[in-house]
This record gives sequence, structure tokens and C-alpha cells, in this order.
Amino acid sequence: MAVVSVRFNSEEEKMIDYLSEYYEEDKSSLIKHSLKDLYEDIVDRQVIEGFEKTEKKKKPKFVSAKDILEELADN
Repeated sequence: MAVVSVRFNSEEEKMIDYLSEYYEEDKSSLIKHSLKDLYEDIVDRQVIEGFEKTEKKKKPKFVSAKDILEELADN
């Protein structure tokens, strides 16, 4: 397990103290949670970019609500 030392200025320290109290998490857990959220955002963007590239290559197919309801009724 790695140990990382983080330095906060007074404003950042106030923010992390507030967030730690608000979310009832210790500061270490709060930082880990934030890192996971940031990483998840990157992965989401990559998935969206891949989808958008695929959609540019082929024309999107639109389905009417009537077709969806008919399909559901058949199943």
C-alpha cells in the first residue's frame, strides 16, 4: 500500500474539513472516494467518445414508439 502526503492551503483545508464532516467520512476515505469519481468520469468520457465515433461512421436508426410497443407486446 502506498502512502501519499498531501499538503493543503488553508482554504483547501477548510473545504476538506467541511466535506469530511458533511459526508461523515475521514479525510483519507473522502480523498479516495474523490479519486474514484474522477477516474469514473474519465472512463465514462472514453465510452461516450467511442459511441460517438461509431455513430459518425453509420447513420443512426430511429425507432418509433409504436414499433417499441408492438415489440413489447409480441414478447
